[in-house]
Amino acid sequence: MISMALSSVSLRDLALVQAVAREGSFTGAARAMHISPSGLSHQVQKVEQALGVPLFERGGRRVVATVGGQRLLGFIEAVLGSAEHLEHAARAGDVAFGGELRLGVPSTLGPYLLPHFIEPFPQRFPGARLTISEGKPRGLLRRLHEGELDAVLAPPSVTATGLESAPLFFEPYQLLLNAAHPLAGRAAIALTELDAAEATLMAESHGNGVSDLGMAGAARPERIQDVSLESLATLVAMRGGYTLVPILAHERLGSIRNVVLAGVDAARPGRHIALYWRSATPWRDDLDRFGDLLRELARTIPGLDAATNA
Repeated sequence: MISMALSSVSLRDLALVQAVAREGSFTGAARAMHISPSGLSHQVQKVEQALGVPLFERGGRRVVATVGGQRLLGFIEAVLGSAEHLEHAARAGDVAFGGELRLGVPSTLGPYLLPHFIEPFPQRFPGARLTISEGKPRGLLRRLHEGELDAVLAPPSVTATGLESAPLFFEPYQLLLNAAHPLAGRAAIALTELDAAEATLMAESHGNGVSDLGMAGAARPERIQDVSLESLATLVAMRGGYTLVPILAHERLGSIRNVVLAGVDAARPGRHIALYWRSATPWRDDLDRFGDLLRELARTIPGLDAATNA
């Protein structure tokens, strides 16, 4: 029988404890969980009092779990996982994903990939609703870990504990140049012919490898915070220079005034896209089928290279 003290602890309280362990900071956990730091601290103390064990060492620059806390955090994760299974089972029936797939997609991918699978999805998963959330990959993976999403499409990264992934496809980049650029009008351009100082790249979406592909010049490309691809193209149209854009977006971006598109000669920059899910998900079979669907579609979309295995 559960003690009276522990019966006052909610699943939300346990999720707050888990967030502190993940973020290593009360402030960071409070921000991630949309609660005030003082409110979060109070709830964590309530859990500690109910368990009769201090879960975290306080006072250092980074909050770390105590020896007892490390042991109990595994049980807390199991409780939260079981609660998620219970919720899914309650709405499951015979419908895939329990009736709804909450999918996170990067904002630089969603508008261009979604039209390709919005029709075949209900054909492959009758009765299941697809709900799309867009954002930056890092934020989407955090929401997946916290249970707000069921799966995420994102470039490969160092995944958090409790997440698994499977490769889907490789999407090459194309060059998008200001129409007045000296090399505009060519079908393909080598990056070694371009001055890195003229490039405008996005900090997260383009990653760090693009600047290592041999662009000419000693200066590094300008890196801006991630914006929409349309905004990035507009910047190039107004300021000059060039950028790299994923091939799925080329039709929409090519219609923007004062920019032109070109292929990349020799080097093949691009991004790999993978499907992420929680290890404890009850929808593993459904997610395997969803990954199969996306790889099948990738084989029919010009320019994409589907992964050969999951």
